[in-house]
Amino acid sequence: MRMAGFMATAALAACGLALADEDADFGVSPTRELRIAEYAAPTPRELPGGRTIRTPQLRMWLERDAAVRPLLLDVVGEGHDSIPGAIWLLGAGRGQGFDDAIQAQLARTLAALTGGEPGRPIVFFCAGANCWLSYNAALRAVMLGYREVYWYRGGIEAWVEAGGGLQPMRLRWNRSPD
Repeated sequence: MRMAGFMATAALAACGLALADEDADFGVSPTRELRIAEYAAPTPRELPGGRTIRTPQLRMWLERDAAVRPLLLDVVGEGHDSIPGAIWLLGAGRGQGFDDAIQAQLARTLAALTGGEPGRPIVFFCAGANCWLSYNAALRAVMLGYREVYWYRGGIEAWVEAGGGLQPMRLRWNRSPD
């Protein structure tokens, strides 16, 4: 069943069909600044200092051995099931700037999760292409000097649309939304 889902996703991608608007151009320019309000809004297609990842590539990455699999960080703002293996960083995409308490906590958390390796691939995601929380969290990681920062713009919506399952998250950091 997993291979059938992957093949269907690959076929959609090959035909140029975007999943849950993960490739939609909403006419929003990329920015290096955090969005501090109205998080549920159309996002840019690209992330300065990082790379945008699509569903087929994420599926392939998640089938790798655990030692080379990217960290999968969910920043959606309410309790929910997520992409298998995701760690929930509630509130990581909020805040007022790159010098706030959220940035400091993210720095500590990423250092612990990556073993202090700034080249470890990290994938941030949230609900979908109309959610700035993962864009902001990925920008925060870029500002912290992480070199392999990926933004899964399609998020949970694209994952589910492609036939991906969800499960309860096993790990989360203790941060409440601002």
